[in-house]
Amino acid sequence: MTMPRTPAIRILLADDHRLVRRGVRLILDGEPDLRVVAEAGDGAEAIEAARTHEIDLAVLDVAMPRLTGLQAARELTAVKPGLRVLMLTMYDNEQYFFEALKAGASGYVLKSVADRDLVAACRAAMRGEPFVYPGAVAALVRNFLERARNGEEPDRLITSREEEVLKLIAEGHSSKEIAEMLFISVKTVQRHRANLLHKLGLRDRLELTRYAIRAGLVEP
Repeated sequence: MTMPRTPAIRILLADDHRLVRRGVRLILDGEPDLRVVAEAGDGAEAIEAARTHEIDLAVLDVAMPRLTGLQAARELTAVKPGLRVLMLTMYDNEQYFFEALKAGASGYVLKSVADRDLVAACRAAMRGEPFVYPGAVAALVRNFLERARNGEEPDRLITSREEEVLKLIAEGHSSKEIAEMLFISVKTVQRHRANLLHKLGLRDRLELTRYAIRAGLVEP
């Protein structure tokens, strides 16, 4: 019996250099699970393409005319919360890296090693996992240590209450059961669940459970 093929990840590719787009497209289209369905030459074109094409992932150059990739990423993640975004750049620059994270990007890939990293970054983004190159990991650690030395509380992606709800969802409890355990209303549980899906860029209970396992909240 032939197993049905998983639909390919539909990708929007935006870069203001046609030759770069051609090279990156060759890398992506060479994989059976990746397919470039739209291209754009700047950030504004990328936003328009996202409106007219069904896409799962946007790969955006950081520096583009009209709207930069960072500006386009902020706009795209606001209007399409489930869309994954990767930044593609020639700049090994901490400031750009942190701005990309703030803009909602799942990863930051250097063009100089795109042939090595881009495919893995695309797949990681669609699994809801971040992708960072080695230099970016060092930047994250430095940033965390500096803030800790200054007595700053590192930013929490989700609140303590949302974390409690996430753990109970991953343990298989219903909204009614969670409401009773936490002494809150079912409507409040559902609001926390919706906030978790939006903040984490996830689609359903199964993905929330996988996230909770990766975060160490529950055992697999």
